[in-house]
Amino acid sequence: MLRRMLRWRVRLRWYAVALLLPVVVTLAAAALNVGLLGAQLSSAAADPGGLWTLLSTFFLLLLIPGIGGSWEEPGFRGYALPRLQVGRSALRASGILGVLWAFWHLPLVVTGVDTWIDGFLFTIVWTPVFTWLFNNAAGSVLIVMLFHNMNNAFSGVYVGQMFSGQDSLNQAWLRLALWGVVAIILIVGYGPHDLSRRHHKQEVAIVRIPETRPDK
Repeated sequence: MLRRMLRWRVRLRWYAVALLLPVVVTLAAAALNVGLLGAQLSSAAADPGGLWTLLSTFFLLLLIPGIGGSWEEPGFRGYALPRLQVGRSALRASGILGVLWAFWHLPLVVTGVDTWIDGFLFTIVWTPVFTWLFNNAAGSVLIVMLFHNMNNAFSGVYVGQMFSGQDSLNQAWLRLALWGVVAIILIVGYGPHDLSRRHHKQEVAIVRIPETRPDK
């Protein structure tokens, strides 16, 4: 698991995907929210210090364990996913892990810290995208940590403060729908078995201890 966290020798395209895809999806949701639903941007949208806040938040959540969702990745993608993909398709493993990940957030949802959309539904829809990125990036946990962290910093902190009330709720639904579209495109385009055209799904060898019979 630690080796996967330090696996940085990955093609630059996957760094670009990890850092830019959350930005593109979030901005698309915001544009639809404003353009189609008439959402009103708050004063935070014009704050010149917003980009500095984004950068500082990004590095804070990434570098300090326990305060950001990206530190879930060593467990869910680094440990659980390679084991769930043994004997299962990447899509089926994603379905199982997505439900487990959603229930992991359930205490936050019940206590009102997070919403049902973001804490529960979003994690299920988002998981196949994580699996696709993880399998194509040679099982690099670092890449999925960057991906998770950029979404939290940009969508949750930077753009999230630009909407309030019903506009914020609509933004969450639009973001959920767009990530669902991304997941469907990836499943169809890369295939459900490996979620990759060039790489097999990331698995670990399961060592089975042979049964021993007592001497008669």
